[in-house]
Amino acid sequence: MTEETPGFEEKPDVPSGATPDDAEPKTAPEEGAATAGDGTETAGRLAQLDQVRTALGERTADLQRLQAEYQNYRRRVERDRIAVKEIAIANLLTELLPVLDDIGRAREHGELVGGFKSVAESLETVAAKMGLQQFGKEGEPFDPTIHEALMHSYAPDVTETTCVAILQPGYRIGERTIRPARVAVAEPQPGAQPVKTEGDSADADSAETKESGGPDEG
Repeated sequence: MTEETPGFEEKPDVPSGATPDDAEPKTAPEEGAATAGDGTETAGRLAQLDQVRTALGERTADLQRLQAEYQNYRRRVERDRIAVKEIAIANLLTELLPVLDDIGRAREHGELVGGFKSVAESLETVAAKMGLQQFGKEGEPFDPTIHEALMHSYAPDVTETTCVAILQPGYRIGERTIRPARVAVAEPQPGAQPVKTEGDSADADSAETKESGGPDEG
């Protein structure tokens, strides 16, 4: 019988000159599978990035639209607030116009004296600070958009419809007329010749001289 020596194990035969590592089989890396996995992962990330960009663009457009709507809303509110304020001031000053008319008549008759004068001037100052402006003067051309003719006559010394008397002054706030000036107007006499100035007369005489051939030479 052959006795086995304890402490020794059988090992596969190793060719002469080979290292022990050569006896163990090696597994080749799966390069193709790893490359395919990386490409799939990259494509997935690019798709997610596109989705995020699309969502970001949509949210940005929504935000810009909301901002524009808010700005328009603010402008409308501010415009309405100014309009309401102007209407309130115009209504208040319209109620004060008869008082201002009484003050004007008292001033014309010399009755604006003493404490009444101080109160009247204070009231006129406050009305002016609120934007009230008086208009209407004698001699200015009649404008139906700001004048109301209560009396009518003819006059030889006017060349167009003219305000010859201011019966009640007009009032405006900014560009808004709250009461037209009530006036008496005069028109040129029917068939009257336009009034000639000295310059016009000299031009007419010169024109007549040229048409007649000039003065006789003797």
